[in-house]
Amino acid sequence: MLSLSASNAMSIVATAAALSLPISFCRSSKLSTKKGVRGFRVFAVLGEESGVDKKNAWSSLFDVEDPRPKNPKLEGKVLKAAQALEVARFDIQYCDWRARQDVLTIMLLHEKVVEVLNPLAREYKSIGTMKKELAELQEELGQAHKEVHISEARVSSALDKLAFMEELVNDKLLQDRNTTDAEQASPSPSTSTQSLDAVKRRRSRKRLDVSGPVQKYHPRLKNFWYPVAFSTNLKDDTMVPIDCFEEPWVLFRGKDGKPGCVQNTCAHRACPLDLGTVKDGRITCPYHGWEYSTDGKCEKMPSTKLRNVKIKSLPCFEQDGMLWIWPGDDPPSATIPSLQPPEGFLVHAELVIELPVEHGLLLDNLLDLAHAPFTHTSTFAKGWSVPSFVKFLTPASGLQGYWDPYPIDMEFRPPCMVLSTIGISKPGKLEGQSTKQCSTHLHQLHVCLPSSRHKTRLLYRMSLDFAPVLKHIPFMHVLWRHFAEQVLNEDLRLVLGQQERMNCGENVWSCPVTYDKLGVRYRLWREAVEQGIKQLPFTTKSV
Repeated sequence: MLSLSASNAMSIVATAAALSLPISFCRSSKLSTKKGVRGFRVFAVLGEESGVDKKNAWSSLFDVEDPRPKNPKLEGKVLKAAQALEVARFDIQYCDWRARQDVLTIMLLHEKVVEVLNPLAREYKSIGTMKKELAELQEELGQAHKEVHISEARVSSALDKLAFMEELVNDKLLQDRNTTDAEQASPSPSTSTQSLDAVKRRRSRKRLDVSGPVQKYHPRLKNFWYPVAFSTNLKDDTMVPIDCFEEPWVLFRGKDGKPGCVQNTCAHRACPLDLGTVKDGRITCPYHGWEYSTDGKCEKMPSTKLRNVKIKSLPCFEQDGMLWIWPGDDPPSATIPSLQPPEGFLVHAELVIELPVEHGLLLDNLLDLAHAPFTHTSTFAKGWSVPSFVKFLTPASGLQGYWDPYPIDMEFRPPCMVLSTIGISKPGKLEGQSTKQCSTHLHQLHVCLPSSRHKTRLLYRMSLDFAPVLKHIPFMHVLWRHFAEQVLNEDLRLVLGQQERMNCGENVWSCPVTYDKLGVRYRLWREAVEQGIKQLPFTTKSV
């Protein structure tokens, strides 16, 4: 028998679930959908009757128009792209309406339970009558809950359809780009038939071309805010030397405590400034004692007359426990991306590791989870089974999504950051079908700063929403670093091998498949930046 408190909790949860259905990424692990390139399955929704009385205090929340009269009329056995989109849109509208009807049914039944248990009813109803009515209501509630689960499965199926359609859009983007490349290389009208056939074959290929020695970075790639160091690593009397886009820089704090970034080369005799010291907000060259402020101006020249000398400096700001620079020639954007861990997470480790690989190859690796059960067999993926199918599900216009069947959310955040949240039950184990189903989580931030064409400065931040006591255990940071380096070393030997092959002319993206979606989007985004496209793909940012 349902108690009042249980009924209230159930109705609140059910209401929240219904209102979140149109934008939720929750899915059922037991449902499978058969998808084909040429068509989609459509829900059999005609003929259902809700029969729900909406005259209720909650009716305004559930007053959604029945979409069934607008069921799209389809012609032919094969759906065209526009028809498929219309069907998918109708499925989502119907699922939203149906779910709201199911939850409203539960709420009305809840009101009936309250009415039956009303103390006034006991004056004219026997205990036997009340038990019978409650038993009937409990049966009706059970049936209503089944309907809610069916609605959840319908939403899952509809989202799978949309995800599949989005995969087709991805392929179309690649095909269109390669078609454009082929058209630019099209032969003149006098070209032989054999050459025309070759062009047609090139047009049919859908692939990225990331091959040959790493070229000099395009200047447009510099026009972003880049996180280059953690705030905790920069004290008032210390400095942090970095390389960024093959230029040496050094970070230090001025008299006001604010960070600055100047060229790591003295204007006098080209001595590296990071070999010197920082005192009173100035960095001192160890060769002849010239002193520079955070804006690059030389404030002191011992043993000679002070001249108007200035070295190059970059815009530098501190936010979210990180130091950011703008290495490009364009004016800096007014906003810096937030890299704060999600609410409820506590930072446990911040590591900086220099790696001998090009930053794009490292990003490719971090944006790919399908390799884990094959590569990381000695670390976090030890004991993982190999899924029959791995998918990365994502909105059509985004650079984020979640992995199926792993409870891991992931996002590429331009220009060089990867954020991921992993649902875990205990170290090295996965739990549930989505991060929302997991009770504890690990959040990771990877920043891949392009130091040079063959070197990446990796900033790694790890946060947990459990076990805060770990933060206070002595030398715990040494253990975290050991684990991180173990995982990186498993990847590094493979990525170094890729880099060697790429430098010899091999294409490291010759045959992308379904689970490569996020990596492909990163490459398309990067190409668009380098080509100067105003509206960047998969983002709302214009340049």
